Amino acid sequence: MSCANVMKRDRTAVINPLVTCQPMGAMYAVAGIRRGLPLVHGSQGCSTFVRYSFSRHFREPSEIAVTSLHEDAAVFGGRKNLISGIGNLATRFKPSVIGAISTCSSEIIGDDMEGFIKIAREELKQKMGAAEADKIKIVPISTPSFVENHFKGYDNAIKALVNNLAEDPTDPNGKINIIPGIVNPGDIREIKHILSLMGVEGIVLTDISDPFDSPLRPSVTETKPFYPKGGTAVEEIFDSSNSLGTISLCGYAGSGAQSLEKKYNVPAAVGPIPIGVQNTDQFIRNLKKFTDLEVPDSILDERGLLIDSMADLSSRYLFGRKVAIFGDPAISAGIARFVCELGMIPSVVCTGVENPEFVSEMETVAKESDETVDVMIGSDLRALEVRLEEDPVELMIGHSDGRLFGKQLDIPLIRVGYPVYDRVGYHRIPIVGYNGSVNLIDRITNTVFEKYYDKEHWKLQQ
Repeated sequence: MSCANVMKRDRTAVINPLVTCQPMGAMYAVAGIRRGLPLVHGSQGCSTFVRYSFSRHFREPSEIAVTSLHEDAAVFGGRKNLISGIGNLATRFKPSVIGAISTCSSEIIGDDMEGFIKIAREELKQKMGAAEADKIKIVPISTPSFVENHFKGYDNAIKALVNNLAEDPTDPNGKINIIPGIVNPGDIREIKHILSLMGVEGIVLTDISDPFDSPLRPSVTETKPFYPKGGTAVEEIFDSSNSLGTISLCGYAGSGAQSLEKKYNVPAAVGPIPIGVQNTDQFIRNLKKFTDLEVPDSILDERGLLIDSMADLSSRYLFGRKVAIFGDPAISAGIARFVCELGMIPSVVCTGVENPEFVSEMETVAKESDETVDVMIGSDLRALEVRLEEDPVELMIGHSDGRLFGKQLDIPLIRVGYPVYDRVGYHRIPIVGYNGSVNLIDRITNTVFEKYYDKEHWKLQQ
């Protein structure tokens, strides 16, 4: 009988974690704003680790400021650091938005960040003049590192941005708000492609596609100060309250959509991430519901290409193969449902969060697969490794942190999501939408060819 066998980590220590702390998610969100700068109110390591992680994955520089709290701040507080940090960023970089992101240290010592920001605003008006100072929006984002994870930090940041920046509604703008979650530039570009085929404009809250994958064009790049191309303009966030609806692709990133619905009556739809046939169909249905537009043949053709790829490859090479999936809860649940559509068995799905929406999605997957699926919540990669030693699978799907034990267990790893740092270019290749799902099925099948068929490939037709 099919069921989702929910398993929790049976020890206190975390070994080879699947999540990091909240501020990372907030930095990811603020980086997607045009001329936006994250300002981390904490120690230098709080920003250095994230910059390093972003650079490893995207192969791009990232601008993240930090207030550099030291031991004295634990006694006297970080008021001076935050106010001077805001002043330095405003005068030197003239950003459109400063996201002031708290950390464990600033939260524990009880810094009144909202009060400090008010003082910083007044000082900026004296330095720069009221007109110039008012152009710089400063948004406090609470992300205490000692609870939750970077997915919650991302959600808190998006909610803080829309709560502080979205203006009272005027006239409907005919647009759709998209909250993508922690996905790659290629995924956001694919979502924009779908919107363009539907004939609707989107406001991406927020858009990291160009900031983290910028063209190298020194002659046209803004350099004094330097800002990468693209990102969501602050004016678009102002206007998000006039949109026809908000679609959050990931279940963990729904608070901003719900806030817009509650405050401004902007209808909201939260998840599932459009990976595979059924989930992408649901995304298209949500677009159709909010816009009242017909689905064009161009989108139906892309769907048909995915169905054709499944017909070509699933029964011959993929059917019945057991898979372990790990990483981002939304992406993991989406891929688990897609591999079921391919006739594969998602034997174990592991994530570092304890999310009821994720468990609910996995119960649906278990019913559709007609198999027992081990669902590991609040877990880590060491627990997954032990599980796979006891009951091996044929493929693993997840990010680069699973590469070492995958190699030890002789299980090939299909890399998706964040972070992927031992391969290049994966952040540009979408896995969402019908086109992204074709990319994913091709990647899975090619891995099967490489691992499970002989080198001359003469048996592939058998």
